[in-house]
This record gives sequence, C-alpha cells and structure tokens, in this order.
Amino acid sequence: MMGIELLTLVLLGCILVFFAIGAPVGLALGGIAMVVGYFVWGEGIFNVLPTTIEATYFSFILLAIPLYIYMGQLLTKSGIGDAMFNFSQMLIGRLRGSLALSVIGVCSMIGAMVGIIGAGIMTSGSIALRPMLERGYNKRLALGVIMAGGGLGILIPPSIPMIMFAASTQNSVGRMFLGAMMPALLTVVLMMLYVIISCWINPERAPKDTDDLDFVKPTGKERFKIIRDGFCSMLLIFVVLGSIITGIATPTESGAVGVIGAIILAILFKRFKVDMFLSAGFQTGTLVSVAMWIIFGASVFSNFHLLMGVQSMVADFTGTLDLPPIMIIIMFQIIMLLLGFIIDEFIIVLMCAPLFTPIAVSLGYDPIWFGVLMILNILIAVQTPPYGFALFYLKGIAPPEIGMSEIYKSVTPFITLNLIVLILCMIFPQIVLWLPTLVMG
Repeated sequence: MMGIELLTLVLLGCILVFFAIGAPVGLALGGIAMVVGYFVWGEGIFNVLPTTIEATYFSFILLAIPLYIYMGQLLTKSGIGDAMFNFSQMLIGRLRGSLALSVIGVCSMIGAMVGIIGAGIMTSGSIALRPMLERGYNKRLALGVIMAGGGLGILIPPSIPMIMFAASTQNSVGRMFLGAMMPALLTVVLMMLYVIISCWINPERAPKDTDDLDFVKPTGKERFKIIRDGFCSMLLIFVVLGSIITGIATPTESGAVGVIGAIILAILFKRFKVDMFLSAGFQTGTLVSVAMWIIFGASVFSNFHLLMGVQSMVADFTGTLDLPPIMIIIMFQIIMLLLGFIIDEFIIVLMCAPLFTPIAVSLGYDPIWFGVLMILNILIAVQTPPYGFALFYLKGIAPPEIGMSEIYKSVTPFITLNLIVLILCMIFPQIVLWLPTLVMG
C-alpha cells in the first residue's frame, strides 16, 4: 500500500495540475480522491461517497448557506444595498475621503448580510468605483478600499466560511461569530484610520464632497428616506445576528428570518418586483449549486485523506520538529496562506479545518481562536497578488483602462493592515476569546 507521505504528494501534485488546466474545483477534488482512492483501496473507496453525502447535504448547519446568500441577493437586487451606502456616507459627513470611508462601511454591512467575498466586491465596486474615479480619487485608493472592504465578507458574521468551519470541526457557530467580531471591528477601524491619515498627508488622494461642483445637499425628505432605509437595513442585520448570539434561533433559523425580513423591507420600501424576486432566486440557485459541489468534492477529498492517516502524519511531523506550540501554529498559517494563492476560501476551510484544528487543540489552543486565525489568514491570501481570486472580482467590474498592475499595487497597504490584525490576535488571544467568554461563558 502507498505510504501516506507519497500519497499526500500525489494528491497535491494532482490538485496543482487540475487547477492549472482550469478544471472545476469541486469535480477536480472529488475526482482526484476517487481515482487515487480506487488504486489504493479498490472498490472500497466508493463507501466514502454515501457517508460524505449524508454528512454534507443533510447537515442542518449548512442549510444556512443558501438562506444567507438568498438574503444578500434580495437586499442587493432590491436596491437596499444602495440605501445602506447612502446612509453610511451621510453619517460620515463632509470629511475628506468620505466616499472611500463609506465604501468600507458599506462593504462591512454587505459582508454581514451575505458572508462571502464576491458579493461585497461586486456590489460596492459597481456602485462606488466609477463615482470615486470621477470625483478625482486616487486610483489605488479607490481600488484598494473596494478590494479590502469586499474581503470583509468572510470575517464579519454571518460568515459562510465560519459556518463551514464550525460544521467541519463540531464547534459552536455562535462562538465563532462572537470571536470574529472584535478582529473584524479592529480591521475596519484600522482601514478607516489609514484612509483618513493618508488623505490628510496627501489631500490629492481624495477630495471633499463639497469640492465637487455637482455636489447637492440632500433635502429633508431625501435625508429622512436615507435614514429610514439605512436604519431598517442595519436593524435586520442586528436581528439576524442577535437571534444567534442570544440563542433564540440557530444560524439556519436566523437565515430564514433574514430572508423574510429582506422581502418585507423590499415590500415596505416599494422596491419589490417580480423580476427582482426571480432574479435573486436564480442567482442564489447558481451560487448555491456551485458552492455545494465544491463542498461535496472537497469533503470527499478531505475524508479520503483523513482516513488514510494524514492527521497522524502531520501530528508526527510537527512532533519531530521539536518546535514551540506557537511555531506550529505559525507553520499552519503559512501553509494556509500558500494554499490561498491558488484556491478559494471554501476549499481551504474544508481541507485544513478538520486536519489542523485537532492538532491545535492538542497543543492547548482554543479551537475558536484557531478558527478565527484561519479566517483572517484566508482574508489575506485571497487578496494577495498575483493569483488571489478576489483580485479578479475587482478586475471584472473595473473600467477597461485599469490594468491588473494597478489592482496589485492598490491592495498592498490593506494586506499589511490585515496582517497586523492577524499578528495581534496571535499575540493577544483575548481579542478573539473575550467576547465569546463574556456572552456565552
């Protein structure tokens, strides 16, 4: 029988080859596991399929994924996402760079609605990129805030990768959400401080709204509508998160509450249309289908690898290194960072969470702390040039004259800020653990 070390090299080599030729991620991972497993186990590999299907598609927690995506699609397509943008900018006022600060704020709220990276970048980019460029904002600043803010979708609850981490490691989703809130808040504050300070040092990077000749102060009626729509949108987010944190509802049930709330808001604000409703449903079905194939393929791959003993191999390897426990954690972070250059956040969580988390726990670390570190790590990886896939979301909605080199340069300061937050959370675990302990004991 093939040794686990050789098997691991074969599996990783196959992954790199299939990803390089552009094969569908879910089918590639599942297919690699099945073909290699057939040569190793014979027909016994087929026993992995029914157990994986049962664990994957009959998980009550994973039912939250389509519900949160559907909620986000309804809010985005009904125009309530635009209302949140206007509300955020009105709160910030006439501060230099207010439009850039609004993008960060709105991306944070959109991330709280949908829990995935693409929606935040695509929505905020389509709304705010061209206005920022037309008002004279520096290209790198405009691109950077949209990229960095859009990535917050996986760090701000209800994050889909956090739900997947909790499901794959048998941890509390509520504790994961609470653990990520302080790092998320710290990240948003650092981003906003960077924008304010950089625009203060170099005013040419961003004008004030009043510098724009087309600037028109909203009327009282318009201000009331902006406040109403923005407040109700944020109230829905607080209801969804609050129901989970207080234990009133499970993450799945709160997702259903969010969908119903999004429909009610669209009706109340006279934004509900049949075409919008159908479009949101169709887009949700497409995204969920892709996500579930990825989850299934990655789960087959992960289960086969685990059954072959990769966890014992990693444990033995880390033990023979005779390194301090924190160095083992750093090594895991580097591995996940490298994986993030070539694969997306869902696959990293499904591949690494069941493999690394038990080892981290055996070293004496809290699984919630390690899970939040994993999400922060992924947040950095998916934005890192040249292959971070979040970069291509932004390129897809950027004007044609903006090349990839501009996008690469724009994200560097924000990657640095995310890295600072990751390091702080590693040095001071209570940044992650204080709120879950305070609320849930």
